[in-house]
Amino acid sequence: MAQRYGMLIRLRPEKREEYLRLHAAVWPSVEEMLRKANIRNFSIFLHDDLLFGYYEYVGEDHEADQARIAADPETQRWWTFTDPCQESLSGGDGSSGWTPMEEVWHLSPTRSSVDGRTG
Repeated sequence: MAQRYGMLIRLRPEKREEYLRLHAAVWPSVEEMLRKANIRNFSIFLHDDLLFGYYEYVGEDHEADQARIAADPETQRWWTFTDPCQESLSGGDGSSGWTPMEEVWHLSPTRSSVDGRTG
């Protein structure tokens, strides 16, 4: 079963065009690495200055594959170029903007946790 992850970021308005240009230049090699690290259905949606990224992880060791992605020189290059253009809105643990979808959307696992009832 696929695990779903997402990231919500805001592009800094003065850096929006720079982000799009840099992203287009480096992204193809990053996308190749993501496929090798068991990432599928990767999508990026941009609306004004809000960017939402989504992927499904189909591997067996998410932490190991994430470390593999982080160590990839092309991925590091992409983050170096694009990181100053954005700010994460996803929350997460601070080490990465990628978080399980429930956390990105602030979803509760069950209705009972919202209204205080159990069962």
